[in-house]
Amino acid sequence: METRRTEEQDPGRTLGRYQLRRIIGRGSTSTVWLAWDPEMQREVAIKVIDQDVLNDRTRGKMHRTLLINEASLADKLKHPHIVSIFDAVIGDDQAWIVMEHVAGGTLDAHTQRPFLLPVERIVELMFKCTRALDYACQLGITHRDIKPANILLTRDADIKLTDFGAAMFTANQRTQVEGVGSPAYMSPQQVREMPLNHQTDIYSLGVVLYQLLAGELPFQASNNYSLVYQIINVDPPPPSVHRTGLPPALDAVVARAMHKDIALRYASWSDFTHDLAQAFRNRRLKPREQEEGAAEQFRLLRTLSFFADFSDVELWEVARFARSERVAAGTLLMKDGEQGDHLYVIAEGELAVSKFGRTLTILTSGECCGEMSIIARDRKLRANDVQASTDCLLFVIDGERIRRASETCRMRFYEVFLQVLAGRLSSANARLADSWRDTREHG
Repeated sequence: METRRTEEQDPGRTLGRYQLRRIIGRGSTSTVWLAWDPEMQREVAIKVIDQDVLNDRTRGKMHRTLLINEASLADKLKHPHIVSIFDAVIGDDQAWIVMEHVAGGTLDAHTQRPFLLPVERIVELMFKCTRALDYACQLGITHRDIKPANILLTRDADIKLTDFGAAMFTANQRTQVEGVGSPAYMSPQQVREMPLNHQTDIYSLGVVLYQLLAGELPFQASNNYSLVYQIINVDPPPPSVHRTGLPPALDAVVARAMHKDIALRYASWSDFTHDLAQAFRNRRLKPREQEEGAAEQFRLLRTLSFFADFSDVELWEVARFARSERVAAGTLLMKDGEQGDHLYVIAEGELAVSKFGRTLTILTSGECCGEMSIIARDRKLRANDVQASTDCLLFVIDGERIRRASETCRMRFYEVFLQVLAGRLSSANARLADSWRDTREHG
């Protein structure tokens, strides 16, 4: 035992330029090290294929191919909920891949009682998974090995998908690597070795959702033959049978994601995402002032041009502190000279901006007002009157919440404010030029 502990914590070992610190994971075919990259000054995780696997002609070939496949996707898969790949070395006597270090463990730790996550947390994490997998799908990539062990948790409770080694390009319906995947999470089409597309990942994520909600897998079997039979022929009981109090909407989402017939399974990730958001909202999973839950907020915010440059991670942060309000036509939202410290972003309807009774502009969906008071350091006074021209749905964001947001989220707001101010200054200059021209022509 002492020898193994020394190996796992020997700070003097290196792999290429990387300084190995300690082993943070072991699988049946590989070892994962926490390491230090002195060139980039950052911690990384290195997955090293075990030597006995490499020495086996058949297994060695397959696992080298898996690493090559995963490394080949490094430049394509750039998403906040997908682990970044930095480097890879794949040879006859060694094979390893260097990736972003994600320090919070995996969802595997939350698949059994008493370690199950709150339902609202599960829905939020699965929502983020659908976003990441939809992104991969848009690139023509199907993961093929979705399971809790391949969904990593960050220290700040976010998620990142990993292990795209088994991925295939659906554009040509050809699998790069055969004989891979985790049977308990495979779709009926995958266990039958039929042609696959993104709907096999939808099924697998449905199994993950089932397991996180219920605390056990939908199919239990003592051998793979029995497991495959159940996947193809048996409908599992809904998760609510194992966990009382789950809303029927979530049972329905799981059932559709795991439907054996792909014609009745979710056809797209956006459909899956939408139903998760609806289930989240209808459950009223946590007390909020706004009508929608965070997932529904996220979905609507994503449609607005104001938030076009926000990453998913940044927008999730906004979704947690923005509140939605419906206001009737004629409502005065801001009065010139009064104090105020909140931003309005229009989701539906129109707002009229005026000064001294003269309308300056009409704001529509995706536009904002109130940004000047957020930017101002001292006296936060409104510079115009703002009134609802029609019935409106608005997102209201307190200035203090923006100032206390994460640095990246806060900077994203200020970038948008600069774009808005530049556009309005350009419009104001154009109006002044027109006014000056009219004065000269009629003076």
